Amino acid sequence: MSFQSQPPLKTLTPDLKVWFDTDVGQELLVAEKDLVDRLLPTLFGYHLIQIGVDSRVCLYDESPVRNKFVIAPKLELGMADNCMIADSSELPLEQNSVDVVILHHALDFAQSPHQVLREAARILRPGGHLLVIGFNPSSLWGVYRRCLGKKRGAPWNGHFISHRRLSDWFQLLELTELKRKSDYFLAPFENERWRKRCNGLERWGRRAFKDHGAFTLMLARKDVAGMTPIKMEKVRGRLINLPVAEPSVRGQISESR
Repeated sequence: MSFQSQPPLKTLTPDLKVWFDTDVGQELLVAEKDLVDRLLPTLFGYHLIQIGVDSRVCLYDESPVRNKFVIAPKLELGMADNCMIADSSELPLEQNSVDVVILHHALDFAQSPHQVLREAARILRPGGHLLVIGFNPSSLWGVYRRCLGKKRGAPWNGHFISHRRLSDWFQLLELTELKRKSDYFLAPFENERWRKRCNGLERWGRRAFKDHGAFTLMLARKDVAGMTPIKMEKVRGRLINLPVAEPSVRGQISESR
């Protein structure tokens, strides 16, 4: 599977923010956050990192993790204090240092999705958990995206990576898939009236096509055995004790006389 070339994420961010501010974009975010809120209370640790396309989106409210940070592609006004500016394909974090990583559409709009996933797996500690949220190509949204052809705006210019491809990447990176969820079965109509007409379609989709919602959430665990570094002790130089005769007390007394 070859991915279409993408410009840097910082150039896509303005269009993506405009789309997420639309009614359909907000409805999608609500559905995504609802699924994330069900899983995060069961994931524990000390550090959580959210990597996404919009620094305003906060998905970790229900997490019991103490330290939470957001990776943003560029500096913007009004950013929270816990935001860090970095490239998602080259994270400035130590290996095996994060307990929970959330990828919110980070793979959909990455120039190299596999490299972004590799970086997320690198910083994840053994036993840590990874949440991947992305658009589902096996959905009404995926069909609509293909009908648009090559002239696609946000968010239809994303990669829409399949579950099968992500599962293969997980195995290569020694990540074990634990859960897979999908939601939001409405058609991608911008008009609210047309979306409401599809309420029956959503109820039918939840029963018959539960894996074919607009987005997919995958939960994985890093099952790599941890290694404890052995500290090398410094070998201090020691003097060899030679059998030298000690000075006689009698000689010292005679000299004093």
